[in-house]
Amino acid sequence: MMLAGCSSTRQASTPSNAPRATPPTRPADPSRTQSQRNDLALFAMSLLDTRYTWGGRGPATGFDCSGLVSHVYREAVGIPVKGTSADLGRQSRPIDRSQLQPGDLVFFNTLGARHSHVGVYVGNNKFVHASNPRTGVRMDALSNRYYAQRFEGAQTLLD
Repeated sequence: MMLAGCSSTRQASTPSNAPRATPPTRPADPSRTQSQRNDLALFAMSLLDTRYTWGGRGPATGFDCSGLVSHVYREAVGIPVKGTSADLGRQSRPIDRSQLQPGDLVFFNTLGARHSHVGVYVGNNKFVHASNPRTGVRMDALSNRYYAQRFEGAQTLLD
């Protein structure tokens, strides 16, 4: 199985020295955060089978991996994030894989470059991502041999 380019080679829409997206500064409300996580996972799963389009940012045009993540965060919980998969890696906070929760991001090196692919973790060792033009948006297991060999880490944009 081979992944198409995942927008990691496009120019970032914000300069690399732009401030990172940061979670709200108010104290975290655990029930609000859990609700956001559930919303992110459910919204990501609602986009399964949407077509893949390099540079795509919406269901009408299709998605690439970073476009899918940006759309899910904006529409499900109102958090604006943009840029390539590598940019999303710079904007998010690393977490231990054992701490993965729905709505967190999972990163892979699929093109010989750090964070060249990203997906939304939905729980149960599974993630949703815009894979390639043949399969579009799909759900895979982190234990899938292809992705397990290319897994780079888990990160979050949430509190």
